Amino acid sequence: MAGHDNDERVLNGEEWVVEALAVIHDVKDHVSEITIADGSVNNDQLIHMNLTTKEKHRYCIELTAQGFRVVGYDYNQINVASDDYFETPYALLDKLSPLYRQAFGDSLVSKLLLLHSSQRHSFDVEPQTNDS
Repeated sequence: MAGHDNDERVLNGEEWVVEALAVIHDVKDHVSEITIADGSVNNDQLIHMNLTTKEKHRYCIELTAQGFRVVGYDYNQINVASDDYFETPYALLDKLSPLYRQAFGDSLVSKLLLLHSSQRHSFDVEPQTNDS
């Protein structure tokens, strides 16, 4: 992180929890499990999340001001040294899990079909005429 101080967001531990919970909310329907890791591996510069993909692969994911990266291949494990950061959780999951891509795409199609159906229904309503 040295040399990147001007680019980093300064968050306290509680704000990192809020950030992680937002990520969890966004992706929970497209993974098997995602939770905040044990408090012992979280601090004011970062937070860790435990992730199980739909393929049943387990990861420990680190979230810092630099982005998301894999730091372990099991829950609460920080034993992988990687400089491969992803700007969003979606980009990380896209790389880790083909079934994430499929689940996300299926969800998007369902939402678009629902939107199309509701728009079509609103156009099917007959306009009222003023025959007074």
